[in-house]
Parts: sequence; structure tokens; C-alpha cells
Amino acid sequence: MRRLLSVVAAIALVLTATPAVASGSKPRPVIFVHGSAGSASQFESQTRRLTSNGFPIEIIEAHEYDSPNVATILPAIFAGLDERVERLRARTGQDQVDIVAHSLGTFVMQSYLASSPARAQRVAHYVNLDGRTATAPPGGVPTLAIWGEGDQTRAITGATNVYLPNQSHTQTVSSEESFREMFRFFSGRSPHTGRIVPTRHAEISGRAVLFPSNAGVTDATLEVYRVSPLSGRRLSHRPVKTAALTGDGTFGPIKLDSTARYELAVVRPGAATHHFYFQPFLRDSAFVRLLTSRPGEGLGALVETGARHTALTIQRQQEWWGDQGAAGDHLWVNGRDILNAANAPRVKRVIGIFAFDAGSDRRTDLTAPLPAFFAQTFITGMDVYVPARPRGLVSITVGQRGGGYESVNVPNWPSSDHRITVNVNDY
Repeated sequence: MRRLLSVVAAIALVLTATPAVASGSKPRPVIFVHGSAGSASQFESQTRRLTSNGFPIEIIEAHEYDSPNVATILPAIFAGLDERVERLRARTGQDQVDIVAHSLGTFVMQSYLASSPARAQRVAHYVNLDGRTATAPPGGVPTLAIWGEGDQTRAITGATNVYLPNQSHTQTVSSEESFREMFRFFSGRSPHTGRIVPTRHAEISGRAVLFPSNAGVTDATLEVYRVSPLSGRRLSHRPVKTAALTGDGTFGPIKLDSTARYELAVVRPGAATHHFYFQPFLRDSAFVRLLTSRPGEGLGALVETGARHTALTIQRQQEWWGDQGAAGDHLWVNGRDILNAANAPRVKRVIGIFAFDAGSDRRTDLTAPLPAFFAQTFITGMDVYVPARPRGLVSITVGQRGGGYESVNVPNWPSSDHRITVNVNDY
């Protein structure tokens, strides 16, 4: 009942008015630069908080790149940033933009701002999220540095340094606390709200990309289905939207019901269909990302498949803590908590979880993580047997650290012909 009243109140709020960013002012464009193995999805919650406070979604963009090869492509990244900054300045009539970078992205941005006075002059504010230290604000640009858990002496000399010692590495990107700090830094005042305020409808757009290079998927079709909130099964055999994925994998805009649940399926001829499930899209988003791989390549090639079991990837833009007891997280799959100190220790900074029947022996073994997955940055792998049965489902419940529960039920597609990714909210 409390949750229902909260949603009703939030809807009433958004129907009343959307606050202006500041009286008589227009917000500057905001560009997000992700870190290692990252994408625009790390900043999706903050984008929704910004638009909940009056920022037009059209002026919030992400600059994505092939992070494993950053050292060799830095000039190309800089050139792309130049083009993006100039385009946003021309579109909005603003002289400057604000830029937010995370982790490896802070190396990119500190290098970019220091490379040219002209580049630095086009940036009004720079936010350095849990990344590199510095002896001065990069390029002389006013800088806010937000630091999460770990060494609390890290700093950028001359910047505004804020410490959130109980927040994990990626959580510093997606949390309400970091949003409030960023908003005050950009606008000189506190936000009207730190919540994501629902709207009646949501218009989404994004990209289907190959992980972790962020290269666009070019050989597939996107199908969008409305699904049952109870079972995750499609409510119609016909998709509500179909689009060819070409070029950089861009899709949208697609208008959806913000109270409903949807499946976005990447369909390739002769290959496994990749099903992506989301919690309701509460408001517009341009940062929806479908992280996949080419058939037989990447981590997907390491997933053992079969007609009798289901393969899952579960991801959240806030690390999973399996070794912190009551202060940590819980993740129940068909009633069994699959997080523990071995497969999701706090120090591993796990965001993505691969769970499938390793060895195809119809047994779950959580005594140790799957080595090939655990060796990857921000990823773990678990031997979890989920039977694939006709008209069956997988029950997924998240116990968030700090309180709160989220549930997502999805069909238990056989892994022989299907992949499943479940995206869990980070708030």
C-alpha cells in the first residue's frame, strides 16, 4: 500500500508541473564519458533524475568508445568529443557544456581537457567520478571530484572533493547522493527532487552494442513486446515495434506505457535470440543499451547451452555485494540466494552476473565462481541450474542493500536457442 501511494503521489507531482532548472536560465548540455567495459547505461538513472528536474532529454548525451583499446584510439575519441561538443553547442546556443566522467573515462577527460585550451574553454564544469587524482583541475576547468569506497585521501587539488565512503565504484555514478552533488555543482542550487518522477508514457531510444567494444550490432532485428508483469511472457505474438539494427545499432524512439513491462529481443537469422527484460521505463530514456555479442564470440561463447536449461545474465548499475551480510545484497533465483562471498565479494565490484548450468549436470554449485567469467572486470559467473520447461518461468528477486525488494519474472527459454538478460534498477 505504501508503494502504491508513493507511485500515485509521484504521478500527481509530474502532472502538476515539471520544474525549471533555474528561474530564467537554460541548462547546459551534459555529456557522460563511461569507464572500462562501460556504456551509457551507467548514467541512465542520472539522466532520468536530470529530466525529472527540467533538463530536456535531447541535451543529455553519452560518448561511448572501445575501452579495451583506449590507449590506441585516444585521438579518435578526442575528435569524436570535439564533434559532439560543437554539435550540442550549436543545437542549444550555449557557449559551453558540462561533462561527467567515470573511472577510465576520467583518464580520457583529464587528457582531453589538458590537451588544448580551446577544448577546456568549451567546458563549464567537469565531474570526475571515482577515477584519477590530479594536482590541479584538468585544463583549469571548475571540477567536482566524487570519491567512493577506498582511499579517502584521494583528491584533485583545487577541486571540490566529495567523499561517499559507503558507496561502491559504479554506485558513485548512479546514486541519488552523487546526483545531488552534480546538480548543485552544475546549477548552483539543490535539485527539486532526487527521485525519478514517473510520467504517463515513456519514449525510449538506445543502441544494441557488442560488449565491451560498444560497436553497433548491424546484422539483427529488434523486436519489442509488452509482457505480463507476473510471468514476463509476451502478451501478443506480434511485437509492438520492429526495427532493423544497422550502422551503430541505434534504435528508437519508441513510445511505451511507463507502467508496463517490456521485452526487447535482438533476433539474428540462424542464431540464438537475445531477450532483454527491464523493469518499467518510468520516463523517457535515450540511454537504453542492449549488451550482446556476435554468435560464437565473446563471453557468450563460454556459456554452456542446452535444451533443458536456461542461461541468465543479470546486471545492475550498482555493484552486487555477496559478502557483507545484512549490509549486502541478496539475489534469489527461483527461491535460492545465489550471491555469496566466493562469487560476489565486495572487492570484485560485480555488476554483471552470468548464471547457467555449468557441465549441464542439472545441479547448482555455488562453492566457487566460474573462473573464465570471474577473471573479467566487473563480471562473475555462477553454476546455477534453471530448468527450461514449456510455459515455465524464472523468478528473480533482488534484496537491495539499504532496504527494498525488486522482483522480475521472465520465461525460462531454453539456452540452446535463447539468451536472457535481466536489467535490474540501481535505485
